[in-house]
Amino acid sequence: MTKVIIAGSGNAALCAGIAALEQGAEVLILEKADGALAGGNTKYTAGAMRFAYRSGSDLMPLLKTPDDPRLPDTDFGSYTQEKFAADLLGFNDGRPLSVEQQALIAQSYDIMVWLGSHDVKFEPIYSRQSFEKDGRHVFWGGLTLAADNEGVGLFDQELAAFERLGGTIRYETAVTDLVTKDGRVCGVTTSTDETIAADAVILACGGFEASAALRQQHIGPNWDKAKVRGTPHNTGDGLVMADRLGAAAYGLFGGCHATPMDLHMADFGNLDLPPGERKNYRKICYFLGVMLNADGRRFVDEGINFRNYTYAQFGAAIMDQPGHFAWQVFDSKVFDLLYGEYHFHDAHYVEADTLDALVEMLEGVDKDAARATLAAYNEAVDRETAFDPTILDQKGTSGLSPAKSNWAQTIDQGPFRAYPVTGGITFTYGGLKVDDQGAVQSQSGGPIPGLFACGELVGGVFFNGYPGGSGLTSGAVFGYRAGRGAAAFRA
Repeated sequence: MTKVIIAGSGNAALCAGIAALEQGAEVLILEKADGALAGGNTKYTAGAMRFAYRSGSDLMPLLKTPDDPRLPDTDFGSYTQEKFAADLLGFNDGRPLSVEQQALIAQSYDIMVWLGSHDVKFEPIYSRQSFEKDGRHVFWGGLTLAADNEGVGLFDQELAAFERLGGTIRYETAVTDLVTKDGRVCGVTTSTDETIAADAVILACGGFEASAALRQQHIGPNWDKAKVRGTPHNTGDGLVMADRLGAAAYGLFGGCHATPMDLHMADFGNLDLPPGERKNYRKICYFLGVMLNADGRRFVDEGINFRNYTYAQFGAAIMDQPGHFAWQVFDSKVFDLLYGEYHFHDAHYVEADTLDALVEMLEGVDKDAARATLAAYNEAVDRETAFDPTILDQKGTSGLSPAKSNWAQTIDQGPFRAYPVTGGITFTYGGLKVDDQGAVQSQSGGPIPGLFACGELVGGVFFNGYPGGSGLTSGAVFGYRAGRGAAAFRA
């Protein structure tokens, strides 16, 4: 029986473990954190997974509650492989689809069905991905399903499947180095001063987003200031260990998944919050208003696309602004459309009855420039086109730079609110080169025998952003590959 050790316990690690156990391997997961913080970044996510599907009927086998009374009045639309490809290409800065992206697209639906076969089930994301229109729930943007109880629920379901198949997990046991013999990885050393033998090792211990030093080194000097949305334990350990063995670095190390976050949140994510509140420091309704930097100027087209396609880029854009912050400005016409995170008890904002008074409250901002920016924006708004948040409504601005392409409404109805935000990093894009079995490739070419990787450690999947929900799907796809590859490995 092949013995496989997996470093890490998030979505990718658990999918690798389940896949390896299916093949008859003995699997031990070693997790750096304690039980409460186990699961890597998975527990900090909203549990949404993006995948290609032809129609709503494809979703029915994946649902935890197939008798939900809302389903007959729901339009899920379709999300084809071609649309998924187009969405990814939109973030590639002119690059063609990578081999990794092609695999993600092609295997996205099959991996959902595979998870469902292990009783990992999902629910429609009515609260964030649909609008009610003419008495029906209309989904938009191609992202439809998430695990019940968000990322924690996904982790719990996957861990249960892993343990049902006979897998073992040990907490507070970090993998500190890889043991080799005759050029082959044959085990690990741990933080508990053990050496544990294995036939194959899978690195699934995340990227380097929780290391301020590595963020500065690879992404840029401003990035030590970023808030970390997730676990404090993803400090690049897998990359460092693989590098010592001559692994090939791969992908865009200067890129990362970022998102606008409350400026005054803690430096790391908070799992102590109830499940529905874990995302509440995120602030992604910028498309309903405008964002101003310290110079009092707008710096992105807030309405260029649905927020699923822009929040990763805009989170990074905020980090490039003076002081690494911005203010999101709204008027009362959209208060009822702002996501729950804006009404969270710990949400930081200022409010005033007039726009002029609100500007006076924007700490750190050039007030005269902000007034001029808001006045120019209001003047440029198209007043003829109807506002419709369910579509790219083409209600934009004229003669403004940057433009606002959709959902541009005048900011003129008090009271007014502004929320201070900064960039929050979720995970990094640069990683390791793996083959179609998940085997880590060496700098000289060919695999490093006995070493596999998945999850955030796989480079080449994302470049200048990505459509929301793709990260968990990528973890599952490449975790499945690595698990099967490791289980089949023979020295």
